Amino acid sequence: MKSAVVVFPGINRERDMARALKLISGREPSMVWHADTALPPATDLVVIPGGFSYGDYLRCGAIAARAPIMDAVRAHAAGGALVLGVCNGFQILCEAGLLPGVLMRNQALKFISRDLFLRVERSDSPFTRGYNAGQVIRVPVAHGEGNYVADAETLARLEDDGRVLFRYAAPDGSLDPAWNLNGASNAIAGIVNAGGNVLGMMPHPENHVEPEMGCTDGRGLFAGLVEALDRAA
Repeated sequence: MKSAVVVFPGINRERDMARALKLISGREPSMVWHADTALPPATDLVVIPGGFSYGDYLRCGAIAARAPIMDAVRAHAAGGALVLGVCNGFQILCEAGLLPGVLMRNQALKFISRDLFLRVERSDSPFTRGYNAGQVIRVPVAHGEGNYVADAETLARLEDDGRVLFRYAAPDGSLDPAWNLNGASNAIAGIVNAGGNVLGMMPHPENHVEPEMGCTDGRGLFAGLVEALDRAA
C-alpha cells in the first residue's frame, strides 16, 4: 500500500498516522506539504490527519480545505481512489465538499480527550473489512468540535445508503446517548461519500495499533485497507 499523509500548518498527528501506516503496511508513507500541487505517483491512499490546521481559525478545516494540495486530493477521490480523514481531517473533508455535513462544537462546549467506544456498522467497505459488522471497538478521541451535524434530508440519505460506518456506542454496542459525548447527530462518528472511497471519522484509530498503548482496536482499519488494496492489485 502506497500512502501519502497530507501536512498542514498546525496539524500535529501526522507522525502518529505515519507510524501506524508503516507498522501495518510495512511501507513508509510519503509526507505531502499543503502547498504542493500533486500527490506522489501511484498513491493508493491519501490520509488527512488530526490536529489544528491553521489554528482552527474561521471554522475548523475551512482554510486547509482551500490549500493547493486539496485539488489533487479531490481528483484522487473523484477517480475512485481511497481518502481517509481523521479528526481535523474529517473537518477538512467536509469543508472541501468531499463529505456532507459539518462538525460543530461539542454539545457540552468542552474539549473531549478520552477513549470512547464505536460500533462498526458495516464490514463490507475497504475501511471496515478488518472488523465484523456490529463489533464494538475502543478508540481515543481528542476534539472540541466533533459534533456531526447535517440537515434531515442528508441524514436520511446517509442512513438509507448505509454510509454511516462508525457510531458512538456504549461498551455493549447499544446506542446510549450517555456515550455520545459530543452530541453528534444519530451518534455518527464516521461516514463515507457516495462512492464509498472517502471516509471521515473523528476518533483516532492510529493511536490504538500497538500493544504498548493498551489497546490495538485501531489496527483493523489499517489492516483492512491493506487487504482491500492487495485484493484490488
